Amino acid sequence: MELKNIKANFLGDSITEGVGVTSPDKVFHALIKEKYGLSEARNYGKGGTRIARQSEIKDPNEPRDKDFIMRAEDMDPDADLIVVFGGTNDYGNGQAPLGNITDTTMFTFYGAVRVLCVNLIKKYPNSQIVFITPLHRWNEEGGLGTWKPDGVKQHHLCDYAKAIKDVCEQLAIPVLDMFGKGGMPINIHEYAKLYTTDALHPNDEGHKILASKLGKFLENL
Repeated sequence: MELKNIKANFLGDSITEGVGVTSPDKVFHALIKEKYGLSEARNYGKGGTRIARQSEIKDPNEPRDKDFIMRAEDMDPDADLIVVFGGTNDYGNGQAPLGNITDTTMFTFYGAVRVLCVNLIKKYPNSQIVFITPLHRWNEEGGLGTWKPDGVKQHHLCDYAKAIKDVCEQLAIPVLDMFGKGGMPINIHEYAKLYTTDALHPNDEGHKILASKLGKFLENL
């Protein structure tokens, strides 16, 4: 894919927003814009947000309850490239069940990924859409530190990464698997100290790695 002079929308959570970096120009999409000469790299990252719609929204104006599906509607319509990077908050603090590959409801994770994909395809029929799986993180196998309401099974983060890959494969959307081989093993203490601020949010060096992997991935589309 030719990246020079294209317009790109980056939809995500706190990692896309830039939590963990020392300045906005250190975020992965800013690095890609500089290296490849994008005309625009629009940041639609919002900390704490999830892909799936939550069944209980106490305050509709609460930023973290404005899920990816809601916010995708407000993105600029003239993008040549849309990069979606989320899922870690669905795992870590979402109340929606994981669901399964047949779901079409935005109230499960599988279903919400499908709804988001379909909405993006309709909105950007001639643009390249790409997803990135969640990065490894601390406590990625459930337990203390994650929250799910009573009756909702706590899955592992790898299940959310798999869900993104499963749905995108059905819809022919490319996925950069940052959870799988060649990703960033920041669940390992020594690696986390070098490339994250808190074993969740990449630091400047972590964003360099993310930008490098995403840039090469996009070039080969």
